[in-house]
Amino acid sequence: MRPLSQFGTILSASHYTRTAVGLHWLVAGLILTALFMGWTMTEMAVSPQRLKVYNWHKWVGVTVLLLALVRLAWRFTHRPPPLVSMPSWQRGLAHAGHALLYVLMVAQPVTGWIYSNYSGYPVVYLGKIPLPDLVGRNRELAEVWVGIHATLGMVLAVVVAGHVLAALYHQFIVRDGTVKRMLTWRAPT
Repeated sequence: MRPLSQFGTILSASHYTRTAVGLHWLVAGLILTALFMGWTMTEMAVSPQRLKVYNWHKWVGVTVLLLALVRLAWRFTHRPPPLVSMPSWQRGLAHAGHALLYVLMVAQPVTGWIYSNYSGYPVVYLGKIPLPDLVGRNRELAEVWVGIHATLGMVLAVVVAGHVLAALYHQFIVRDGTVKRMLTWRAPT
């Protein structure tokens, strides 16, 4: 018989695959890096260093976009383990939060790409691979899209914080093994 949490729910023995765990933590680290860079680069004085940080921010964003697409493909071809037992409202929040994270992992880099193009700056991935311009230069629309990109960045930060708080709640209050499923490397491939 499997152990029970303090709320009497059965602790899940199922885990995410190693690939899912690796992608989760890699993308999480990149998102935090992109958010940090996004907030700090806008405060920098105009300089060659600021231009470098903007380019690094774009590289991280494109990498998040690519890995998000890989994550989505993996998720559709490798069903994640079921959520642990929890009230239906928490289950609904968990599903909505995960869906919103996936939407933002795609939308945030795309809005940055569009903003960069409207501003007249190409996106050159890793300084080597020029990405196609999605739109032509337009200063007025650049001002609109920088606002969209910044707003989505704030939304992403709030959703990530909510995700972390939910994980901490499950780890330290409910103690249902949810976090362990995303920390273990003993998971099946």
